[in-house]
Amino acid sequence: MFEDKNQDKTSLEQLGEFGLIDHLTRNLKLHHKSTIKGIGDDAAVLDFKDNKTLVSTDLLIEGIHFDLSYMPLKHLGYKAVIVNLSDIYAMNARATQITVSVAVSNRFPLEALEEFYKGIELACELYKIDLVGGDTSSSTTGMIISITALGEAAKEDIVYRSQAKPNDLLVVSGDLGAAYMGLQVLKREKEVFKVNPNNQPDLSAYSYIIERQLKPEARKDIVELLKKLGIKPTSMIDISDGLSSEILHLCKQSEVGCNLYEDKIPLDPTVISACEEFKLDSTLVALSGGEDYELLFTIDQKKFPELKGNPNFTVVGHITEKNEGAHLVSRNNSKIPLTAQGWNSFAKA
Repeated sequence: MFEDKNQDKTSLEQLGEFGLIDHLTRNLKLHHKSTIKGIGDDAAVLDFKDNKTLVSTDLLIEGIHFDLSYMPLKHLGYKAVIVNLSDIYAMNARATQITVSVAVSNRFPLEALEEFYKGIELACELYKIDLVGGDTSSSTTGMIISITALGEAAKEDIVYRSQAKPNDLLVVSGDLGAAYMGLQVLKREKEVFKVNPNNQPDLSAYSYIIERQLKPEARKDIVELLKKLGIKPTSMIDISDGLSSEILHLCKQSEVGCNLYEDKIPLDPTVISACEEFKLDSTLVALSGGEDYELLFTIDQKKFPELKGNPNFTVVGHITEKNEGAHLVSRNNSKIPLTAQGWNSFAKA
């Protein structure tokens, strides 16, 4: 995907590890006073004063989490940052710094990593994040990415998965299922390309769902909006593995049950039409697709007037007592036990 035979490529061996880090991070700026020392020493130095520090790490492996035949390296760098920031925002916190570690095989020239870091740099600039460290290494199995995100919040502002109460409302930001359907389109076009490399597909009808897959956004704006509305969720999680899996995480940690209403699940029209084209059930896609990076949270019913009618939020259900279990209430009013059918890193292919 990133090889151009008409352009000279720079071997990473010419730069060495430290030269490579200096080269890739030379344009990055610092945005936070809490960053005392970023890249350039044995360790970063951060000062959060009275706030609590939050840390989250994700690992992305070529062939498992991404496919470079249809994932541009700049998009990959951007997405790798976003999926980590989403975890910090899911704690109702402010993301502040990241570290980036990457291992690549010798098929990656310097120019490929420059594209990857352009995506990282763009994410840092748009979300006002400081890149303060990381590591580089060689790999025999393609590309491996590990990013750690750090954030800060006052103790009283942090939201965990474990404080949902019966009768709380279950709320989701944005819409669901688009990232999964975007992936289905990209996989299909990859197979078409294998058969006919000269084929030039028109993907304009799928632009929204493809963008949701290749260039997702973390919902920093939702955290800021909730604060403006005076709403502190009772529990919260980001939707990375599918709606059903995330709801079950909240229920388990909070020791509660829930009713999720099928007809309330927010679906973009392009998702519905893509599901019809691929002969997939849109509800199942929303429940199990994953990679939406929307926020799922619970609020006290008394807070409903504050977000009523707000287009950023959809109330999709409510929390029940633990002994009632977690259920999907279908359009015909049948109650179906919720099961976690989303992404499983260790599932057999």
